[in-house]
Amino acid sequence: MAQKTVLVTGSAGFIGFHLSQLLLAEGFRVVGLDSHNGYYDPALKSAREAQLIVNADYTSVKGRVEEPGLLMDLFAKHRFDFVVHLAAQAGVRYSIENPRAYTEANLMGTFELLEAARAYPPKHLLLASTSSAYGANVKMPYRETDQADHQMSYYAATKKASEAMAHSYAHLYDLPVTMFRFFTVYGPWGRPDMAPYLFTSAIMADEPIKVFNHGNMKRDFTYVGDLVRGIRLLVDAVPERPVDGIVPEGDSLSPVAPWRIVNVGNGESVPLMDFIGAIERASNHKAQKQMLPMQPGDVPATWADNSLLKSLTGYAPQTSVTDGIAEYVKWHRAYYKS
Repeated sequence: MAQKTVLVTGSAGFIGFHLSQLLLAEGFRVVGLDSHNGYYDPALKSAREAQLIVNADYTSVKGRVEEPGLLMDLFAKHRFDFVVHLAAQAGVRYSIENPRAYTEANLMGTFELLEAARAYPPKHLLLASTSSAYGANVKMPYRETDQADHQMSYYAATKKASEAMAHSYAHLYDLPVTMFRFFTVYGPWGRPDMAPYLFTSAIMADEPIKVFNHGNMKRDFTYVGDLVRGIRLLVDAVPERPVDGIVPEGDSLSPVAPWRIVNVGNGESVPLMDFIGAIERASNHKAQKQMLPMQPGDVPATWADNSLLKSLTGYAPQTSVTDGIAEYVKWHRAYYKS
């Protein structure tokens, strides 16, 4: 069987790194595109990529997805079998400070990707969205078929817009597209702007941690190893334009395009205080908690219905917060020598 080639954008990022490792382990050829921007410590991105470039089947490309023509040239050169688009400007709170970065990376980057895929169609184009797209929805668990029109942050708005952009290309050009909505991903090699790093670093240094909404928060915490396994299996679950516009019950498949949305989450909503408790146990340190009000753009809870993922792949995330945090803290100690 001929070796398949996959483009992973954001390959030096947290999720892109883990996905690239998995794809390489399964015999794929991976072309990884990443800008190594300074949103967080570029040294962490370089350390991730250093583990990828030792594999002869990995090709590293440095550049920004929004750079005109860059993706078009890559698609023309490699004729990708599959594309997983993870590159984006992330972070809810930073989108309030610097919305232009989100417009460029998330909207223009998605446009450049879609144009390249239109010109050189892969067998399946998969793009990262976010659970933040559910916005002000209060009905739990979140289902892909729920209406999601009230995003609470500009970050979420750009991701919801990218879903609509991709749908139009899927409809117009019969381009098979799957959008994932991720739910609070954590694990080894995680970003230093995210709660596991911030909490673990402070707790192990006996410094106070900021606990927003006075701890009355719940999240569907999803271990990164489970997440990328779900993505890998979805690569093979190529959507098809439905016959006569008939969509199976519970499927988010579009009635007019080979396009669907899939939640990738653990399937349970864990109290933030339980998450902090797991870090305390794994680090053998007690947290000093600074209770604060809710931050702008944030939501009090997330919870994924992952039954569509199970239906399409036979798989669902299964790592408990206790086990996942133990793995994260072990990596944190080793990498940061703490």
